[in-house]
Amino acid sequence: MNNLASLLERLRLIFHEGTGLLTDPAMLRTFECDGLAHHRVIPAVVVLPTTAEQVEQTISICHDLGVPFVARGNGTGLSAGALPVAEGVVISLSRFRRIIEIDAPNMRAVVEPGVINLDLTKASVGDDLYYAPDPSSQQVCSIGGNVAENSGGAHCLKYGFTTHHITGLEVVTPDGELISLGAGKCVDAPGYDLLGAFIGSEGTLGVATKITTKLLKRPELVKTLIAAFDSTTSAGAAVSAIIASGILPAAVEMMDALAIEAAENAVHCGYPEGANTVLIVELDGPEGEVLAGMERVEAFCRECGAGELRIAADDEERALIWKGRKSAFAAIGTLSPDFIVQDGVIPRTSLPQVLAEIAELSRTSGIRVANVFHAGDGNLHPLVLFDERIAGDLETANAVSGAIIDLCIKYGGSITGEHGVGADKVSYMGKMFTEADLDTMQMVRCAFDVDNLSNPGKIFPTPRLCGEVPGRHHGVHPLVLSGEAELF
Repeated sequence: MNNLASLLERLRLIFHEGTGLLTDPAMLRTFECDGLAHHRVIPAVVVLPTTAEQVEQTISICHDLGVPFVARGNGTGLSAGALPVAEGVVISLSRFRRIIEIDAPNMRAVVEPGVINLDLTKASVGDDLYYAPDPSSQQVCSIGGNVAENSGGAHCLKYGFTTHHITGLEVVTPDGELISLGAGKCVDAPGYDLLGAFIGSEGTLGVATKITTKLLKRPELVKTLIAAFDSTTSAGAAVSAIIASGILPAAVEMMDALAIEAAENAVHCGYPEGANTVLIVELDGPEGEVLAGMERVEAFCRECGAGELRIAADDEERALIWKGRKSAFAAIGTLSPDFIVQDGVIPRTSLPQVLAEIAELSRTSGIRVANVFHAGDGNLHPLVLFDERIAGDLETANAVSGAIIDLCIKYGGSITGEHGVGADKVSYMGKMFTEADLDTMQMVRCAFDVDNLSNPGKIFPTPRLCGEVPGRHHGVHPLVLSGEAELF
């Protein structure tokens, strides 16, 4: 990097070498990938700021020198969304761990982006509140990372994704300006929904340094059921029956035989023995409503062929059921040395056909696929198992993984539900969107980041220069000439 010497000289005025500023190759390797470890790039520099001012200064330096930067939370992402740029800076926000305020009367919290998802709920227990978004990695993932990817979780069926629970952000823009987005603790803000644009933008529009979230009242009663089925088809029929009845569960999760085996190996969760598929259904809310609803859920499951059916007797048993589900991704490591976690969405009614086609892909390729997913909203998480030590296994696994995403598109779904596009799914964006669609999306990016320095190479397969005419890739857009590009 031509600017490396100048970059380091200026960063050393802000950070201490070896603690806040990392340049040692051995230390840099720690940041070469996120949870999708087969994408790896070693960055030129890593900084670990502790204040918003340090983030501002770092990004201002990068802007002045034309150096790309990538914000990183706890590195649990599964789309290579925090993949570094070889000649760039990684801004690690892992030291932003303060829960600044729990405002119980307004049911709001103000946190720094490095706060662990589950820690916010733990901090709210005394006020009988909790933070609803609950990715499977909630014990280790950061809220800043959740904002970047618009993460969901098991309870997104009823409670929605991260975007439904964030009311305000403090953000450093790609040119180094500290701004506020959203309404903060208020209900809504006038003007463009810049907050909505930023959440889920995967770090391409800037870096969040402070986050205001909603908190919810804990429900009066929670009931969790686990039911065993002889096939994913019969379990899927039960899901359709439950949703069609008008019941809105807090969560509906499905796991197939391979996923069950892995979870039992890892955490001994006591799922029904010999089950081909298990369905986890959770209801929450007023006691009378939950009890009546659970009776109907039981009936639907039995009508669709459920064998063993069990309702958790207490919080301990309920926690064990969820421990099995939430450990499933990591637990696959007990069955295979390597695996790819995929993430796609299909219409709920297409579950039987898509799962059958995934099974056929597995059979013909010889690559095992474990299925564990949010059945209630059709968000699939197929786990493609392989052994990188076997010649050709990785290539075959990648082909199966890609074919699953093609299936999601074929059935009218999406290439991602909550893991994001990152670097991993860039090549699939053109299959789902037209070139004009992609150009229009990038007008938003250009309004924030004219120089394409903020997490470049993510989301868009062919990033265009800001100012180009959408769809034509040449000429200057009239909004740029008029000085009104900031108006989108």
